[in-house]
Formats: sequence, C-alpha cells, structure tokens
Amino acid sequence: MVQDSITSLADRPLGSAVRVMSVAWDNLEQGEARRLHALGIDVGAVLKLAHRGIFAGRDPLAVEVGRMTVALRREHALAIMVEDAGDEKVHPAGLPPEGDAK
Repeated sequence: MVQDSITSLADRPLGSAVRVMSVAWDNLEQGEARRLHALGIDVGAVLKLAHRGIFAGRDPLAVEVGRMTVALRREHALAIMVEDAGDEKVHPAGLPPEGDAK
C-alpha cells in the first residue's frame, strides 16, 4: 500500500522510504532535538523504517539514515512528519544520496 499523505514516521510501514517534511522540535527535549539534527534527521532527509521493537509501544524504532541505523523512541518518531519518497535512496538532510555527489 502506498501512502501519499503526510503522517508521522511512527505510523509508516516497515521498509518504507520516506521524506521528512517537518519536525516538531518543540515537542522534543533540547538534547534529543540536537541529537536528531546532528544525525541528519531534518526536513529533506530520506529515511527508511527498518525495525520496530517488541516492547510496549513498539519501542524502539530503527531508522536508516544514509549509512547509519539510528534508534528512535516512538515519541520522537511521532514528532517527525513524513511523506512517501518512492524509490529515492536514503540520505541525511542537506546531503545528496550516495553516488549522486558531484
């Protein structure tokens, strides 16, 4: 099923490539917001939801960002609004997908 509306990262199916449309930075603690931003999770990044935990609330979530796999709490994923990115390769915000750099 292809989703073309904007939803939270937490609500996307596993394996889907998504483009970050907005992040509710005010909903996150300052340190956590800084960490996500430093990891390239910001508007324009293309992410892939790789894993959901087995604990209550399905924590943590594993998200591919470029060559990294980052663990996120569900509450953080709820603050990240995304749309379908189709076949676009995963990459951090501000950087082109690997192999596309000139």
